[in-house]
Amino acid sequence: MAGLGDPPGGTPEDGSPGGGEDEYRSTVFDESFVRAARLEEFSARQRLTDHAPAVRRRTALRRAGLSRQAVILFVLIAVAVGTALYMGVRHPYQSPAAQRPAEPARMTVVPLAPQGRVPGAADAERLYAHSPAADFRAAAKGVPLPDHRRTAHFSGDQVLSALTTAKHYIVRSALDPDVLGGREVRPVRVLLDPDQLGQFDESFERPAPDGWHTATGWLVRFDPARAELADAEIRVRGSLRFTERDASTLEVTADHTMVYPLRPTGDDRAETSLFTVRRELRFRFDREDLRLHRTQLVASRVQAGPLSCADRSADRLRPLLAGRTAGTGAPAGTDPYTEDTPTALCGTLAERAQPKV
Repeated sequence: MAGLGDPPGGTPEDGSPGGGEDEYRSTVFDESFVRAARLEEFSARQRLTDHAPAVRRRTALRRAGLSRQAVILFVLIAVAVGTALYMGVRHPYQSPAAQRPAEPARMTVVPLAPQGRVPGAADAERLYAHSPAADFRAAAKGVPLPDHRRTAHFSGDQVLSALTTAKHYIVRSALDPDVLGGREVRPVRVLLDPDQLGQFDESFERPAPDGWHTATGWLVRFDPARAELADAEIRVRGSLRFTERDASTLEVTADHTMVYPLRPTGDDRAETSLFTVRRELRFRFDREDLRLHRTQLVASRVQAGPLSCADRSADRLRPLLAGRTAGTGAPAGTDPYTEDTPTALCGTLAERAQPKV
């Protein structure tokens, strides 16, 4: 006999009160199940008020359960991407699509002939003390960087990069003992834009005083058979200036005077004399040059002495040392009926530029 509350015939073997297998008993009717339903049943009040059918079909958006937070996140991402694209187009420091090729460097080297004998002394300190270079600074200290700031199209860091690279070029090309002695050119070569390497190499393989392939226009070096440094201290004074040439180019102008203590090669007992080089260099930098810390030498103007005007070497400087004179030699004349570049430039080294010893 069945107990109270039991269905007639007793409890089914499967334990379900209605008997037979309940195919829905494992289904959980949670919120996600309800949201995923294709049909939504209206409430009795909605059916009475709106005269609507008992059910309506859910839209795909409602079935997917796309929350308001997800929509907001999507909008924010779209705005961020759009802003990034806009700033990429409008950014003032954006790299141009293509860089202009570097121009060939133009160079002029003017020898300065002494008016009398070249003064000399036993040591360089005495010469410096009695010369215009008395207050010059030693070596790279004489090539200070100026105050720098951003320009219309270049950041302060890019301006600093241009100034620093120009200083490196000046130091390596005019103060490195290996370069001065004619033993090395690579420290200077590695700082140049690749477009200028062909002109640079030709200037040392086949130097010519033609305004384009003068080795001493790229760097300072002495004939090792004639002169060597008598003292490690080279005196320098000068300045660096920068300007924005256009939206894609920076220019740096350098104007420095270097004074070298020299003596005859291999003669430690010979008197020392001073040799002066005034260099005006103009450098150009595009954005790729700034990134790779290299430069384009646009123009080089050099005045150097004491030298003989008759010496037209484009390869090395051959200084007149202590006790020497310029002699009566003169450079060959320039023929205006030819297409050759004039090479007969020569100047006179003023007496006040020489040490008073």
